[in-house]
Amino acid sequence: MSGQIDDEVRRLTRAVVRIHAGVLALVGAVLGGSAIFLMTIWLLVKGGPKIGLHLRLLNQFFYGYSVTWSGSLIGLVYGAIVGAILGWLIGTIYNAVVGLRR
Repeated sequence: MSGQIDDEVRRLTRAVVRIHAGVLALVGAVLGGSAIFLMTIWLLVKGGPKIGLHLRLLNQFFYGYSVTWSGSLIGLVYGAIVGAILGWLIGTIYNAVVGLRR
């Protein structure tokens, strides 16, 4: 009986430790896109003489991005793309490392 339980625990552990890279990519896309979108909107609503000096530097990496209302939508798309790529890479690398342990 104990050997059967150990077998079940071992199989369950192997099944649980793997991450679905696609799901992690989707979560990364939602978090990345919404983060840049909300930061940009927050700065626009907050206002001030020099809006978003640091966030404005993202236009060096994201073509077309600016701290404006339309720029928030562009940032949403870029953030989603980068978040999805990072999430997928993390999931894939994690699964490769877990596969080496077997």
